[in-house]
Amino acid sequence: MAGLKPILLVEDNPNDIELTLAALESSQLANEIVICRDGAEALDFIFRRGQHEGRQVQDPAVVLLDLKLPKVDGLEVLAKVKGDPATRGIPVVMLTSSREETDVVRSYNLGVNAFVVKPVAFDEFFAAIKEIGVFWALLNEPPPHRGGWPSNV
Repeated sequence: MAGLKPILLVEDNPNDIELTLAALESSQLANEIVICRDGAEALDFIFRRGQHEGRQVQDPAVVLLDLKLPKVDGLEVLAKVKGDPATRGIPVVMLTSSREETDVVRSYNLGVNAFVVKPVAFDEFFAAIKEIGVFWALLNEPPPHRGGWPSNV
């Protein structure tokens, strides 16, 4: 659908990808779901380089980011996204099985918008993903322009 921002899912576990897609689809969101299976591909998508160089200039509505990823881990992806003025306004939700306090603290220190521990039970995971998708794709009001907050705020 034209004008809707994509949801970027950065996940390497095929089962979690399948379950996340099913939950998002059951929410009846019209947003395109883009899947990146490692941190390097996610950075290429966000910064429009490599195989994503020619993609439409449109930031994701939200990045659902796993913490433990091949090539570039989730914390490094988060640091690069939130460290660049052109992308720091993109909402990033860390979606991980880690309950490590250091992971939570480091994520928030780097600017994550939310840290969600993946529930183990199928129905809880499904419900959590549906709520995350609806909130970030439909309810959240993003900054009015690319590049984060205006300098006078």
